Amino acid sequence: MLKEVEGIIISETNYGETSKIINILTKNGIVGVMAKGSKSLKSPLRSYTQKFTYGKFYLYYKENKLSILKSVDIINDLVNIKTNIELIGYMSYISDLTYQIMKQNNNEDLYNIYINAILKINDGLNAKIICNIVELKILDYLGVGINFNTCIKCGNTKNIVTINPDEGGYICKNCYTNEKIFDEKTIKMLRMYYLVDISSISDLKISDEVINNINNFINIYYERYTGLYLKSKKFLDTITT
Repeated sequence: MLKEVEGIIISETNYGETSKIINILTKNGIVGVMAKGSKSLKSPLRSYTQKFTYGKFYLYYKENKLSILKSVDIINDLVNIKTNIELIGYMSYISDLTYQIMKQNNNEDLYNIYINAILKINDGLNAKIICNIVELKILDYLGVGINFNTCIKCGNTKNIVTINPDEGGYICKNCYTNEKIFDEKTIKMLRMYYLVDISSISDLKISDEVINNINNFINIYYERYTGLYLKSKKFLDTITT
């Protein structure tokens, strides 16, 4: 059965002398595909079976088995990302995060978050901000989402003075002890990151201080609550610090 699948190649593995096995991240999960002869110089599939190819893949589909690739229509060549080592780092990390979740949870909303983030980075929006937005949004899918409505200790909705990554949420004036104080703008923008529809973003005007505060908060939170240790994250940290 010939089937059209939209997605992005997130990994490729050589198979024999001339073929590849590719994994495509789609709205319905990860699809494994055999690309016969795609390593050959004369193959029409050669340029379409590389990592981070975003397109419509036409497959001889096999349920729970390797499908066979027939042809590919490119949706976006993502050339701005693929020619910038830092942006490749961000895409690799976001792809790994999404892959880890979609192995267990095939969710179209998660796929849309992923695709919209990649397209916005390719369009030139601040990659660190977009990456942090994705990181916040997918916490819910990991089962460790942040409560952006009340104090994590007492449930108070007023007099919020900071947000604590170790505690996992807001701290109000009555519950505050000696936690690090994040400024009001950082607290507000963290919530905005979580709520914003990535596809609607057209401009990002946020100070470097707030951007870095949010990134540091998220790094601490991920280390504390997610249990994810990805090589792509380590690589990203080496090229952005």
